[in-house]
Amino acid sequence: MRFPENFIQEVVDRTDIEALIGRYVTLKRGGSNLLGLCPFHSEKTPSFTVSPAKKMFFCFGCHAGGSAITFVQKMENLDFAEAVEVLAERAGLPLPKDSGAQAYAGGVSRKRVLEMNLEAAKFFRSCLFDPKIGAEGMEYFRQDRGLSVATIKHFGLGFAPNSFGMLTDHMHRLGYKDEELIEACLCGKSQKTGRAYDYFRNRVIFPIIDTSGNVVAFGGRVMDDSKPKYLNSSDTPAFKKSKNLFALNFAKNCCAERMLLCEGYMDVIALHAAGFEFAVATLGTAMTPEHARMFSKYTKKVIISYDSDEAGQNAANKAMRLLGEVGVDVRVLKMAGAKDPDEYIKKFGADRFRQLLEQSRTGFEYKTEAVLAKYDLSVGSDKIKASNALCEIVAGYWSSVEREVYIDILSKKLELPQDVLRNSVEQLRRRQTRRAQAEESREAQATLKNFGDRVNPESAKDPRAAAAEETILGLLLLREEYRNEIQKGGIALTAEDFMTDFNRRVFLAVMQMHESESGVRLELLGESFTPDEMGRIERMEVMRGQLTQNGIEVLISAVNTLREAKNRESMKDSDLATRLAFLREKKAKLHKGKADTQ
Repeated sequence: MRFPENFIQEVVDRTDIEALIGRYVTLKRGGSNLLGLCPFHSEKTPSFTVSPAKKMFFCFGCHAGGSAITFVQKMENLDFAEAVEVLAERAGLPLPKDSGAQAYAGGVSRKRVLEMNLEAAKFFRSCLFDPKIGAEGMEYFRQDRGLSVATIKHFGLGFAPNSFGMLTDHMHRLGYKDEELIEACLCGKSQKTGRAYDYFRNRVIFPIIDTSGNVVAFGGRVMDDSKPKYLNSSDTPAFKKSKNLFALNFAKNCCAERMLLCEGYMDVIALHAAGFEFAVATLGTAMTPEHARMFSKYTKKVIISYDSDEAGQNAANKAMRLLGEVGVDVRVLKMAGAKDPDEYIKKFGADRFRQLLEQSRTGFEYKTEAVLAKYDLSVGSDKIKASNALCEIVAGYWSSVEREVYIDILSKKLELPQDVLRNSVEQLRRRQTRRAQAEESREAQATLKNFGDRVNPESAKDPRAAAAEETILGLLLLREEYRNEIQKGGIALTAEDFMTDFNRRVFLAVMQMHESESGVRLELLGESFTPDEMGRIERMEVMRGQLTQNGIEVLISAVNTLREAKNRESMKDSDLATRLAFLREKKAKLHKGKADTQ
C-alpha cells in the first residue's frame, strides 16, 4: 500500500519521537538531543542519539538511523506501510480509504498474517475443547501437566488434529489462499502432489502472542513419538524468533525487578499458574543479542533456569555473556530433586521455589562451580587447569572492581596468592585486548576498502569515488542552496556521474523530492529505501553536519573527484575497446593470410 505523501508527513509530525523511542530506550538529555544505549546493537557507552527537533534518530556505533517510521520498522520487523499504519493508529489518525489489508510490495502483509493467525488460534482452541477432536490434547494438559481450565484459556492453548488438511480447509472457507497460508507458516505444500497440508498436526498448540496482544506465531508439541518433539513457526512477515519471547505479553507487567528465563513453554505456563508471572522462554532457539536487548528494556535482573546437562550449561553461559553485555544482572537457578521448575513446584510447592529464587547464584558463582566440579584441586595438574580456567573467567569481566573481588574469592578457594592470580588475569586480559584490537583492525581495514558493505557493495571498487559521492549527498541533504545550484545547472552534476547504484538512487530521490511541493523530508524516503539504507542516508547527513568545512568549495571538490573517477573509468573502457579492436583486426589479418596461402 502506498500512502499519500501528506499523510506520511502528518503521521511523522504527530509522532512524539522522544516518547516513542523512550518506550524502548532509556534516554537522557544531552544538549538539544537525547542519548541512550542503542537498541540495535550491544554497547556499554551510549552512542544512540535522538533529535526531537529533526524528528530523527542516529546511532554512531552501528549507524542505524532514520525517522520514527524507520525506528518502528527495525524494532517491530515491519515494512514501511505497516510501520506507518502503527504510528497512524498511535496518533489517532484514520487511514486513507482503501488502505485496508492490501499486500505491500507484492507480498503478504503483516496485518494479513495476523488476521490468519487469529483465525487459526480460534480453530486450534475450538478443537481442544471439542471432546470428539481434542480429547487427547485436553488429557495432556489437564492430567499429564496438571493445568486448570482457567490456565488453558488464559494462554489460549489449543490442539491441532491429526489431519492432513483440516485447518487448511477451514482457512479456505474463510477466504485465505494456499500461498498466503504457506507464507504465514500455517500450511506447507507437498512436493509430490502439490497439495497444501497443515503445518501443525497431532500437536498441542501454544500461541505466541506479542506485547500488543497479536498472535504472531505458534509452537506445537507432538502427541506421539514422531520428530521433532516441538515444532515452531518459521519466520514470517509478522514474526521473528530472535525478537520474541514466550509469555512476554503477560510478564511485561510485573518484571521490572526480575525475569525468569526458562527452556520451554510448559515450564513458563506452570510458573505463571503458580504465581510467578515474570517467567518467559525463547522460542525454540538459543539466546540472541536481540533477545538480550529485549530483556534490558523490561528488567534489571534475569534468573536463568536451564537444564544442568552440558547443552544446558553451554546455553546458560551464552545467555550470561549476552545479558551481561547489555548491562543486565544475571543469576542462575540451582535446583536439587527436580529436573525443571514445573516438576519442582509440583514436588515441593511454590513457597520453596520462591526461596530458591532468592538463593540463585551469580554468573560468576555458577561458572566457578562448573569448573571446580571438573577438577581435583589436590592434584597438581588439575589445580593448574582449574586456575587457568578460572582466571580466564575473571579476565572476561569489564569492571576492575569485580575482578578484584573475584580474585580474592579464587585466592581462598585455590589457596594461591592474590598477586599470582592477578598477574595471570592481567596477562589474559592483555591477550584478549590484542585479539579484540586485531579484530577491530581487520574490520577497520575492510571498512576503509568498503569490503562487506551490504548497503552499497559497489563502493569497494573505488572507495575514493564512493567517499566523494557520500560527501556530495551529505551536503545536498544539509543545504537547500546546493540542491538549487544543481537543479539550475550552476554545478554540472547528474545521476550518470555517480559510480555506485545506491548513491545514484539516493541522488535521484533527493533531487526529485527537492522539486516537489513537500521538499526534502527524509521520512518520505523510507517508502523507497530499506531501514538499513535509511541508516546510511541519515549517516551521510549527520556525519557531514558535524564537520565545520561545508562550503561550496567542498561540494565542487567532491564533484571534481567524482568526475575524475568517472573519466578514469571511461578511459579504461576506451582502452579496453581499443585493445579488443586491435585483437580483432590482428585476428582478421591472420585469417586473411592463411586464406591467401591456400
